[in-house]
Amino acid sequence: MSDELFYLLFLFGFYATTVVTYFAFGYGLSWVNDRNPERKIQKGRGSDKRRNAEIRQSLASMFSACLPLTIGLYVQQKGWAPAPWAFNWWAAVPLFVLCMFLYDTWFYFMHRLLHTKWLYPLHALHHKSVAPTIWSTYSEDVLDNFLLQGFSAVIVFVVPFPPAILIGQRLFEHFNGMLGHCGFEYFASSTARYPSPLLCTTFHDQHHSGFRYNYGNYFSFWDRVLGTISPNYDQRVKTFEEDGPALNLNRAAGADLRQTADTHVEFDVAGPHPCSPGIRCGDAAS
Repeated sequence: MSDELFYLLFLFGFYATTVVTYFAFGYGLSWVNDRNPERKIQKGRGSDKRRNAEIRQSLASMFSACLPLTIGLYVQQKGWAPAPWAFNWWAAVPLFVLCMFLYDTWFYFMHRLLHTKWLYPLHALHHKSVAPTIWSTYSEDVLDNFLLQGFSAVIVFVVPFPPAILIGQRLFEHFNGMLGHCGFEYFASSTARYPSPLLCTTFHDQHHSGFRYNYGNYFSFWDRVLGTISPNYDQRVKTFEEDGPALNLNRAAGADLRQTADTHVEFDVAGPHPCSPGIRCGDAAS
């Protein structure tokens, strides 16, 4: 089998895996969300009215998300990039953490670029989901998604990560992205706020509602260093950590609390032009 055919099959196989897990994990987490309406982050905002459109767009964008990884693995195989390091289990964890940090760095600065007046038109579709849902994870322009995931096609020329690390990082990013967009908080803890660099779902949810803040993906490091962390992020995490309800998997109890959870509106939108001069981010009606 030629390299070209192998990686073409890999591309479609990885895309199929992404789609199947998108729906399986999406419906599974929706089942949990339905039973925990009091954990909704943007109470009183958001609905399922955009779900079908988000899913349709996601089916296209998930393909573009798989392309950079395939390109990176292909150029490694062809010898156009430095030969990848041999995979060793003892080195897997530190290499994976390094890959996460480098991806987070790529994501932060690419994300900042996508919020400039020159590139925001590519990113605007994603911000129509002001209150994100698990189905909106990939609801973005295919080029927007390709740029954000382009890390895998570029990093192989700089750091020769083993293919297993690159594949593992992309799979981790897939599920991490869905959790980050689910709109419900399950991970608020002291490890998700200062001085820890780790995050919880509230972090990216605030980016969708406030637009000017929280550009990172895995870590808050770059946002804290460069002053783009939401001013109330740490406090909101601490409040939920201390006062958040227990996880509930009882359907009846979840249904009883749904109306109560939607009676208080908590918006974090930061002004009428939250991204760049002359550009409106998101759709306030969404």
